[in-house]
Amino acid sequence: MRQVSLREESWPLRGVFRISRGSVTAITVVVVEIREGMAVGRGECRPYSRYGETPQAVIAEIEALVPALEAGMERDELNASIAPGAVRNAIDCALWDLSAKRTGQPVWQLAGLPPPKPLSTAFTLSVDTPRNLATAAKKEAGRPLLKLKLAGGGDLDRVAAVRSNAPNARLIVDANEAWTVADYLALAPELARLGVEMLEQPFPSACDHWLATLQKPLPICADESCHAAASLKGLAGLYDAVNIKLDKAGGLTEALRMKSLAEGQGFKVMVGCMVATSLAMAPAFLLAQGAAYADIDGPLLLATDRRPGLRYDGSRVYPPSAELWG
Repeated sequence: MRQVSLREESWPLRGVFRISRGSVTAITVVVVEIREGMAVGRGECRPYSRYGETPQAVIAEIEALVPALEAGMERDELNASIAPGAVRNAIDCALWDLSAKRTGQPVWQLAGLPPPKPLSTAFTLSVDTPRNLATAAKKEAGRPLLKLKLAGGGDLDRVAAVRSNAPNARLIVDANEAWTVADYLALAPELARLGVEMLEQPFPSACDHWLATLQKPLPICADESCHAAASLKGLAGLYDAVNIKLDKAGGLTEALRMKSLAEGQGFKVMVGCMVATSLAMAPAFLLAQGAAYADIDGPLLLATDRRPGLRYDGSRVYPPSAELWG
């Protein structure tokens, strides 16, 4: 007999995290636990207002699924009946973890994946003044890959400040839908000149068609325009890369399928994250194996992480323990 429980948790950040849409000093996550005998599977999601999600609505939707879950709902039924998003992600990841705890086999083995190896993650610098970014970039200059959040006005000065103070780091930037075509025409060539290797989501997702007629001085990655596998078709010919996040795809099951399809269609894959704890990063770590870019630095932005958490050594991330997940 299964028992399902869920809870809302608040986690403070190390400081203020800013993107083009606003800033936060703490995050709210929802954790699902599914107990079957002595085995307990856990999954975490980050309800995200950009996609119309709130913690209260996510909890209510999960509560409505408790009878089906306690009656034995598994991943295939879940993915066939629930839309992609945070709700499905938390449950899907909990069911993967439960299967691992039940069988004594790690999730990577259950999913037919090779044994996971340590990988390097991007480290994110949020929107700030060029002066503050210069200080932050100097502090993080030893990291192999920095990801800089942009906001429109003043972006070239922001990028120049980071590049000058972290000259050896690879650099990608993320506009989070904040740019206009005029911004793009003015800034994209300059980003390429400064050695930026990828630009993420310059335009609002409803304006993807703008990319059809624009030259691309550097590769463009879809984030807010990219959700589950069904969204890939509309991105072909516009974007060079896609950012796959478990909270958008609706769990590891769909994200694994999506990654395979994306790579088969010629997209580079970034595996990203919402700012969240190691419980959310652990399944993303498996997904990020072999990806062109891993951006799973969420716990590094928190004041404290859950224990046990993922092991980070600088930007190097190590496979999760079974106690954490999977």
